[in-house]
Amino acid sequence: MIFRGSQVAVVVAFVVVLVVVGTIGYVWIEGWSWADSFYMTIITITAVGYHEVHPLGETGRIFTVFMLVGGLTALGAWFALITASLVRMDLRKTYERRSTMKKAGRMKDHVIICGGGNMGQQIMRELGGAGTPCVVIERDRDATESLREINSDAAIVTEDATRDRVLRQAGIGRAMGLVACLSSDTDNLFVCLSARDLSDRLVIVTRAEGKSTTAKMYRAGADHVVSPNRTGAVWVASVLVRPSVASFMDASEKGRHLSRHIDQATVGEGSQVVGVTLGEARVLHETGLLVIAIRKPGQPYEEATFNPDASIRLEAGDDLIVLGDDEQVERLRAYVG
Repeated sequence: MIFRGSQVAVVVAFVVVLVVVGTIGYVWIEGWSWADSFYMTIITITAVGYHEVHPLGETGRIFTVFMLVGGLTALGAWFALITASLVRMDLRKTYERRSTMKKAGRMKDHVIICGGGNMGQQIMRELGGAGTPCVVIERDRDATESLREINSDAAIVTEDATRDRVLRQAGIGRAMGLVACLSSDTDNLFVCLSARDLSDRLVIVTRAEGKSTTAKMYRAGADHVVSPNRTGAVWVASVLVRPSVASFMDASEKGRHLSRHIDQATVGEGSQVVGVTLGEARVLHETGLLVIAIRKPGQPYEEATFNPDASIRLEAGDDLIVLGDDEQVERLRAYVG
């Protein structure tokens, strides 16, 4: 609320009483009609400076003086109420901004989402479900209110994501990843350039449309470029060509009891599985997960080994790609981490 209800009620009640008293006063003192008395009361308490409706007697002039004092008091109270409300509103915005920045300043290994549109909102839901902290930068203040309802733990920053200052305030130096999903490819490209310049270790994912734009995103520093149109087309083709697989994946996404998804776990330094073969690691027995691919450190994802043989020897930094639920993936990370 910008205005406080009790204060507004007091000021409105004072003005109403003043108008009623003034109208009745002029009718009783000067003997004017109700319309003339009401008009005289209004122009008096508002101090507009119009001529008197009719010549006033001595008693009428004294009464008018009191009406002027009352009108100026009402106007002063109203302007004071407006000023105080504006100050409170500005202070509230300042407090919310500082609180958000303070919350973002405490985050580490979080994800920065640039853009709170449909894609940004879905990413917020997924990160919230995975327990990953995130900072969302959205310039539209009206949109930020709905974003807080999606993920209450997220820090929502009402700023322009293309500014370096805003990215620093969002903790880009401590973040593990950044998603650029603004409505404009130009803005996403600029965010990629700025983010890569501010952090070398940051994993940058951006959306783009068209092959030429995708190539520019990679040159600007993006690690992964997602094209919603292309992804949607691949999914539509999968539904037509491989309907059973597509239906299973669709059910896995919607059903909590089938909360399967593709995830990864990285073999850590000094892990108990370093130096042993995939078969000797007994990942399926220990976690219930089947390793569907292995990516060696620095190896492009398209060159990862799919359906790896049990004789493959595991090394520190290997990414194990698996399909399973969150609990199984956590067991795997604890086992190989």
